[in-house]
Amino acid sequence: MPIYAYKCTKCNKEFEIMQKMSEAPLAVCSSCGGELKKLITNTSFVLKGGGWYVTDYPSSDRKKAKEAEKPASETKETKSEQKTETKPDTKKEAVNA
Repeated sequence: MPIYAYKCTKCNKEFEIMQKMSEAPLAVCSSCGGELKKLITNTSFVLKGGGWYVTDYPSSDRKKAKEAEKPASETKETKSEQKTETKPDTKKEAVNA
């Protein structure tokens, strides 16, 4: 369940409360009966690393840039390996006796 922060406009009391997302926001301060305002707070997690989204889901521009970074000898080798072997067509004719 998410944690929401509130501040009373009358007594300036700030507090946090765990609520379901489906619950209505609090409106009345339990201490003085004043109006409550929901506060915007920082997230409780931080994404760190070398760009998890960029490396896992690259754009078409990034894919093109990655292809351009590959050495020319590497691309030539992969093209020569991709050639398929052709086999001569040898059909046996049925002999009617």
